Amino acid sequence: MTTANQISPGMTLHIDGKVFRVEASVKVTVAKGTPFVKTKLRNLVTDETIEKNFKLDQAVQEVSLVERTLEFLYPEGKEYLFLDIGNLDQVQVPVQILGDKIHFLKEGIQVKAMFYGETIFAVELPQFLEIMVVKTEGGAGGTTGSKSAVLETGAKVAVPLFIESGDVIKVDTHVNEYIQRV
Repeated sequence: MTTANQISPGMTLHIDGKVFRVEASVKVTVAKGTPFVKTKLRNLVTDETIEKNFKLDQAVQEVSLVERTLEFLYPEGKEYLFLDIGNLDQVQVPVQILGDKIHFLKEGIQVKAMFYGETIFAVELPQFLEIMVVKTEGGAGGTTGSKSAVLETGAKVAVPLFIESGDVIKVDTHVNEYIQRV
Protein backbone atom coordinates (compact mmCIF):
# COMPACT_ATOMS: atom_id res chain seq x y z
CA MET A 1 0.00 0.00 0.00
CA THR A 2 1.09 3.53 -0.75
CA THR A 3 -0.57 6.93 -0.42
CA ALA A 4 -2.04 8.98 -3.25
CA ASN A 5 0.57 11.73 -2.95
CA GLN A 6 3.17 9.16 -4.11
CA ILE A 7 1.31 8.31 -7.35
CA SER A 8 3.43 8.91 -10.45
CA PRO A 9 3.05 8.11 -14.16
CA GLY A 10 4.00 4.54 -15.03
CA MET A 11 2.79 3.05 -11.74
CA THR A 12 0.29 0.19 -11.82
CA LEU A 13 -2.61 0.40 -9.36
CA HIS A 14 -5.32 -2.02 -8.24
CA ILE A 15 -8.58 -0.08 -7.78
CA ASP A 16 -12.05 -1.59 -7.28
CA GLY A 17 -10.95 -5.00 -8.56
CA LYS A 18 -9.40 -3.58 -11.74
CA VAL A 19 -5.80 -2.92 -12.71
CA PHE A 20 -4.84 0.50 -14.09
CA ARG A 21 -1.63 2.10 -15.36
CA VAL A 22 -1.14 5.73 -14.30
CA GLU A 23 -0.82 7.84 -17.47
CA ALA A 24 -0.64 11.23 -15.70
CA SER A 25 -0.88 12.62 -12.18
CA VAL A 26 -1.01 16.18 -10.89
CA LYS A 27 -1.22 17.52 -7.34
CA VAL A 28 -3.97 20.13 -7.23
CA THR A 29 -4.17 22.74 -4.48
CA VAL A 30 -7.22 24.96 -4.18
CA ALA A 31 -7.64 28.22 -2.26
CA LYS A 32 -10.50 26.89 -0.14
CA GLY A 33 -10.58 23.17 0.38
CA THR A 34 -8.20 20.28 0.68
CA PRO A 35 -5.57 19.50 -1.94
CA PHE A 36 -5.94 16.32 -4.01
CA VAL A 37 -4.21 14.29 -6.70
CA LYS A 38 -5.84 14.25 -10.13
CA THR A 39 -4.92 11.21 -12.23
CA LYS A 40 -5.51 9.82 -15.69
CA LEU A 41 -5.68 6.02 -15.53
CA ARG A 42 -5.69 3.41 -18.32
CA ASN A 43 -7.52 0.14 -17.67
CA LEU A 44 -5.09 -2.60 -18.70
CA VAL A 45 -7.87 -5.00 -19.72
CA THR A 46 -10.21 -2.73 -21.70
CA ASP A 47 -7.64 -0.03 -22.65
CA GLU A 48 -10.25 2.55 -21.53
CA THR A 49 -8.92 5.80 -20.04
CA ILE A 50 -10.58 7.37 -16.98
CA GLU A 51 -9.85 10.31 -14.70
CA LYS A 52 -9.92 9.82 -10.94
CA ASN A 53 -9.18 12.10 -8.00
CA PHE A 54 -7.60 10.95 -4.74
CA LYS A 55 -7.21 12.65 -1.36
CA LEU A 56 -3.52 13.17 -0.57
CA ASP A 57 -3.50 10.72 2.34
CA GLN A 58 -5.78 8.14 0.66
CA ALA A 59 -4.30 4.64 0.54
CA VAL A 60 -3.89 3.08 -2.90
CA GLN A 61 -2.71 -0.40 -3.75
CA GLU A 62 0.29 -0.50 -6.07
CA VAL A 63 0.81 -3.76 -7.93
CA SER A 64 3.77 -5.22 -9.74
CA LEU A 65 3.29 -6.70 -13.17
CA VAL A 66 5.55 -9.60 -14.03
CA GLU A 67 7.00 -9.88 -17.52
CA ARG A 68 7.21 -13.39 -18.96
CA THR A 69 8.31 -14.68 -22.35
CA LEU A 70 5.74 -16.70 -24.26
CA GLU A 71 6.06 -18.63 -27.52
CA PHE A 72 3.06 -18.77 -29.86
CA LEU A 73 1.79 -22.30 -30.57
CA TYR A 74 -1.58 -22.08 -32.36
CA PRO A 75 -5.08 -20.54 -32.24
CA GLU A 76 -7.65 -22.49 -30.25
CA GLY A 77 -11.23 -21.27 -30.68
CA LYS A 78 -11.48 -17.64 -29.57
CA GLU A 79 -8.20 -17.84 -27.69
CA TYR A 80 -4.57 -18.28 -28.67
CA LEU A 81 -2.33 -20.89 -27.07
CA PHE A 82 1.19 -19.91 -25.98
CA LEU A 83 3.97 -21.77 -24.18
CA ASP A 84 5.50 -20.00 -21.17
CA ILE A 85 9.25 -20.33 -21.84
CA GLY A 86 10.12 -19.96 -18.13
CA ASN A 87 8.04 -22.78 -16.65
CA LEU A 88 6.82 -24.63 -19.79
CA ASP A 89 3.14 -24.11 -18.88
CA GLN A 90 0.58 -23.55 -21.60
CA VAL A 91 -1.10 -20.13 -21.44
CA GLN A 92 -4.37 -19.24 -23.20
CA VAL A 93 -4.55 -15.61 -24.27
CA PRO A 94 -7.95 -14.10 -25.17
CA VAL A 95 -8.22 -12.41 -28.56
CA GLN A 96 -9.15 -9.08 -26.83
CA ILE A 97 -5.68 -8.93 -25.22
CA LEU A 98 -3.94 -9.55 -28.56
CA GLY A 99 -6.06 -7.19 -30.69
CA ASP A 100 -4.51 -6.53 -34.12
CA LYS A 101 -1.33 -8.35 -33.10
CA ILE A 102 -2.97 -11.63 -34.16
CA HIS A 103 -2.18 -10.68 -37.78
CA PHE A 104 1.54 -11.14 -37.09
CA LEU A 105 1.42 -14.39 -35.09
CA LYS A 106 2.97 -17.51 -36.53
CA GLU A 107 4.22 -20.64 -34.83
CA GLY A 108 7.41 -20.11 -32.84
CA ILE A 109 7.22 -16.32 -32.45
CA GLN A 110 8.23 -15.22 -28.96
CA VAL A 111 6.38 -12.34 -27.29
CA LYS A 112 6.66 -10.49 -23.99
CA ALA A 113 3.56 -10.77 -21.81
CA MET A 114 2.67 -8.77 -18.68
CA PHE A 115 0.99 -10.72 -15.87
CA TYR A 116 -0.61 -9.79 -12.57
CA GLY A 117 -0.90 -13.07 -10.72
CA GLU A 118 -2.14 -15.49 -13.38
CA THR A 119 -4.04 -12.83 -15.33
CA ILE A 120 -2.43 -11.59 -18.54
CA PHE A 121 -2.84 -7.89 -19.32
CA ALA A 122 -0.68 -7.13 -22.33
CA VAL A 123 1.30 -8.83 -25.07
CA GLU A 124 4.15 -7.15 -26.94
CA LEU A 125 5.41 -8.48 -30.27
CA PRO A 126 9.05 -8.20 -31.31
CA GLN A 127 9.44 -4.96 -33.27
CA PHE A 128 10.75 -6.72 -36.39
CA LEU A 129 9.61 -10.05 -37.83
CA GLU A 130 10.59 -11.91 -40.99
CA ILE A 131 7.43 -13.15 -42.71
CA MET A 132 6.78 -14.72 -46.11
CA VAL A 133 4.58 -13.00 -48.71
CA VAL A 134 1.83 -15.33 -49.95
CA LYS A 135 0.04 -12.98 -52.35
CA THR A 136 0.53 -9.55 -53.90
CA GLU A 137 -2.19 -7.34 -55.33
CA GLY A 138 -2.08 -4.41 -57.74
CA GLY A 139 0.96 -2.44 -58.93
CA ALA A 140 1.72 -3.59 -62.47
CA GLY A 141 5.26 -3.02 -63.80
CA GLY A 142 7.55 -0.09 -63.10
CA THR A 143 10.22 0.37 -60.46
CA THR A 144 8.63 2.94 -58.16
CA GLY A 145 5.48 2.88 -56.08
CA SER A 146 3.98 0.18 -53.93
CA LYS A 147 1.42 -2.59 -53.91
CA SER A 148 -0.46 -4.54 -51.26
CA ALA A 149 0.92 -7.85 -50.02
CA VAL A 150 -0.75 -10.52 -47.90
CA LEU A 151 1.65 -12.23 -45.52
CA GLU A 152 1.59 -15.86 -44.34
CA THR A 153 0.15 -14.67 -41.02
CA GLY A 154 -2.78 -12.88 -42.69
CA ALA A 155 -1.41 -9.35 -42.23
CA LYS A 156 -1.58 -6.90 -45.13
CA VAL A 157 1.29 -4.51 -45.73
CA ALA A 158 2.33 -2.14 -48.53
CA VAL A 159 5.47 -3.36 -50.30
CA PRO A 160 7.61 -2.14 -53.23
CA LEU A 161 6.63 -3.37 -56.69
CA PHE A 162 9.59 -5.81 -56.95
CA ILE A 163 8.29 -7.97 -54.05
CA GLU A 164 6.63 -11.19 -55.25
CA SER A 165 4.82 -14.15 -53.69
CA GLY A 166 7.29 -16.40 -51.88
CA ASP A 167 9.63 -13.56 -50.88
CA VAL A 168 10.48 -13.23 -47.19
CA ILE A 169 10.31 -9.65 -45.94
CA LYS A 170 11.17 -7.86 -42.72
CA VAL A 171 8.17 -6.04 -41.21
CA ASP A 172 8.00 -3.46 -38.41
CA THR A 173 5.09 -4.83 -36.34
CA HIS A 174 4.68 -1.62 -34.32
CA VAL A 175 3.77 0.50 -37.37
CA ASN A 176 2.73 -2.27 -39.79
CA GLU A 177 5.35 -1.32 -42.43
CA TYR A 178 7.66 -3.10 -44.84
CA ILE A 179 11.36 -2.65 -43.97
CA GLN A 180 13.32 -4.78 -46.47
CA ARG A 181 13.45 -8.03 -48.40
CA VAL A 182 15.40 -10.73 -46.58
